[in-house]
Amino acid sequence: MFKHILVPTDGSALSTDTVKKAVDFAREIGAKVTFFYAKPDYPVAFYGEGALIDPTTPEKFAEMADKQAGEILDAAAAQARTAGVACATAAAASDAPYQAIIDAAAASGCDLIFMASHGRRGLSGLLLGSETQKVLTHSKVPVLVYR
Repeated sequence: MFKHILVPTDGSALSTDTVKKAVDFAREIGAKVTFFYAKPDYPVAFYGEGALIDPTTPEKFAEMADKQAGEILDAAAAQARTAGVACATAAAASDAPYQAIIDAAAASGCDLIFMASHGRRGLSGLLLGSETQKVLTHSKVPVLVYR
């Protein structure tokens, strides 16, 4: 069965619930877990009439993203430790979170990606897509979607 599970998390309520379910699943099957957070890239500034200028420097933005990633990943790791599940954490900045998730699974040697579905349906799901859908479409590693 699965030995190493990648669990992407963004700190949302659904993602936090998914972390709990993934930890329970990993404990039941004896797998280890790597929690992953895809940090946002520094937004490109647009200049010109009517443009909003973000006073945050790229360094400050990266510092804030690192802090947020640390808090989210530390909370997930604490759940795993409490349940007796071996775990690691990883984060990477990316403007394509789905690709960062796939790359993290490969880099960590994971044989399953266990992730949340944010539940977009109908036209909004079709038009907006989701990172989960993109991971499902592009990943060579099996993906378990929790709803």
